[in-house]
Amino acid sequence: MIADPELQKLFKVESEEHLARLDDGLLRLEKSPEDPQLLEELFRESHSLKGAARMLGLTRIETATHGLESIFNAARKGEKPLDSETIEQMNASLVDLRQRVSEALSNEVEVKKAVKPPSVEESDAPIVAPPVSDTPIPRAVPQADVPSRLQSPVIQTKASPETFHLETVRIGTDKLDDLLTQVGELSVIQGQAQHRFSLIEELLEQWTTLEHTQNVISPTPPPRHNEHIRFGDLLRKTRDALFDDNARLQSIVQRLDDQVRSMRLVPLSTLFALFPRMVHDLAKEQCKEVELKLEGGDITVDKRILEEMKDPLMHLIRNAIDHGIESPSERVRFAKPAKATLRLRALRADAYVLLEISDDGRGFDSVGITEEASRRGLYDKASLATLTPQQLEQLVFTSGFSTCRYVTELSGHGVGLDVVRTNVERLKGSINLQSVDGKGVTVRLRLPLSLATTRLLLLNVAGQLYGLATEFIHTSCWVRPEEMFMLDGYLAISLDGNPIIVAHLADLLELKTDKQRSDRTQALACVVFQVGNGRLGLLADDLPDEEEVILKPLGAPLKRVRNVSALAVLGNGEICVVLNPSDLINSAYKTIFASPSKSTQTNDARQPTTRPVLLLAEDSALIRAMEKRILEDANYEVVTAVDGLDAFNQLSSRPFAAVITDIMMPNMDGLTLTKHIRATDQYKGLPIILVTSLASDEDKRRGLETGANAYIPKPTFDQRILLDTLKRLVS
Repeated sequence: MIADPELQKLFKVESEEHLARLDDGLLRLEKSPEDPQLLEELFRESHSLKGAARMLGLTRIETATHGLESIFNAARKGEKPLDSETIEQMNASLVDLRQRVSEALSNEVEVKKAVKPPSVEESDAPIVAPPVSDTPIPRAVPQADVPSRLQSPVIQTKASPETFHLETVRIGTDKLDDLLTQVGELSVIQGQAQHRFSLIEELLEQWTTLEHTQNVISPTPPPRHNEHIRFGDLLRKTRDALFDDNARLQSIVQRLDDQVRSMRLVPLSTLFALFPRMVHDLAKEQCKEVELKLEGGDITVDKRILEEMKDPLMHLIRNAIDHGIESPSERVRFAKPAKATLRLRALRADAYVLLEISDDGRGFDSVGITEEASRRGLYDKASLATLTPQQLEQLVFTSGFSTCRYVTELSGHGVGLDVVRTNVERLKGSINLQSVDGKGVTVRLRLPLSLATTRLLLLNVAGQLYGLATEFIHTSCWVRPEEMFMLDGYLAISLDGNPIIVAHLADLLELKTDKQRSDRTQALACVVFQVGNGRLGLLADDLPDEEEVILKPLGAPLKRVRNVSALAVLGNGEICVVLNPSDLINSAYKTIFASPSKSTQTNDARQPTTRPVLLLAEDSALIRAMEKRILEDANYEVVTAVDGLDAFNQLSSRPFAAVITDIMMPNMDGLTLTKHIRATDQYKGLPIILVTSLASDEDKRRGLETGANAYIPKPTFDQRILLDTLKRLVS
């Protein structure tokens, strides 16, 4: 019996699909009993149905399906080939399995004895078939051409063999994702249509002004006056028609968007159900006592939220058990209950869902975090001393920050909290944490319910547009130079009586501007945004507009780039860089701490450590800029070259620790550059890394034979591989 109506509905749809595929597969198996692909498919179907039954506690269905799975498994391994008699008995067993599923769905108790499916262990025993009946075995329509388990219509069989209807149509999640993307594209097109309407309005206004001016200058109608009038009337009719069309388009897009989003909603309990067993097993392995409390599982969210948040939540739960929660004896020693409490809670807040993971363990080791940050050169000791406890805790989310000694290391798998942050930011969310020494840690994830489109506030800096998601924005205003002041060495403004640290966006993005900051006399636009407990004001030249856009994620090799989260195409066709709020705050603090105006800086302050210098050769300006940021984030100094010839000419300008080069470049390709470097005595030992889109084994062989030390294909590019390779070669 299945008590939960939602689970019953899901199992009904899924079990009917598995049974239909098994039914069809057995028919095909009679013709091709040794088909390895078919055996693999049937084994997978029976295994999936067994797993679903086990999760719901349907033991009789699990047992029956296990018998079929065992036979398919033995056949696919070649241990027990199938014969016609075994296949026929499996058909009979499938009828029994259908009956068991039907009873579980209708919550009825079986009365008559079921047919026991044959198993590998009982293969030599006689198999009892069910009594012969005049009623034909109900079979679903064959689905041999169905490519995947999520793309087949589910057929509801009735008591009468003459009638059936399609009760449910299962749609592949990839198609649903694509549908949502297309609705998002349609929303952007609607915004572009509004932009076109504004242009028509402007054109009509100019035409009306021109007509009025001509009438004042020359009261006598000029030749072709009637044609001018007709043109003006036509322009007005076009404007009115475009206005009506745009209004209808907006209404349709909104209805489509609402309907598609509702189709994708799934209760969080589907995700939460994965964790009780995991917590039980982990606590047992660690010899700890942990009680998991779940709240808010009835909240429905977009299915992608569930898919993307499964691993981060598992990571955070493992963190708490592995490194946060103490052993029972230690907890008793500190006057705590021997059994720890781990809480996973979901809350709905307007257009967001808040996920909170909290424990009552020992909390973070703030001293250890400070030492690790200092050891890695993220900040000097003076700068670290100025950080608030909240800012210090946020350091564990910094890319490349090793938390295995002080926070987490995912039970030896070496995954840092920066991976959790990356997953959250990919969903346009934010993450922050709060730790109380001896009391535990609370991690809060804030995720938007809307994933198809994003509303951006556009910022103009030096003629280039940048976008910041509006969900992070607290307010915006205009600031005159005299309204800015220095607060303990920081540039700041006053907002509602409170000081807000501000930074020039051009400085954070390392943009070259035409004017020096001291020459500014005009007011600047200021956008105050917030991520977790961190708040910052961004100074820009102007705030032109807001736009609804579809984010285009950065592809390999640029999946993680400092200060950038995605790209977007605006209504006028211009490409806009979408900013990463968390990175901007980190960049601001680094810039501020490096500022010579910092009041705590002294003449004998420690000089910055010399960084290894890399020569980067890449003809694509975008990839070159992104790779440069990745390397600079890893504390390298980077000199760039636009092709192999440019790179070779720059080799003599200064000592380099390594060369990173593309292969396909104009003037001189990367392989020729490598040959030239190896042919020059003073550069023979210089490490060379090829990062290229050429990924075949032959390409790799040629690259290494030419003299490169490492070859990293772009299609499978992982910046960690590049940084690890550099660390090994440069050290």
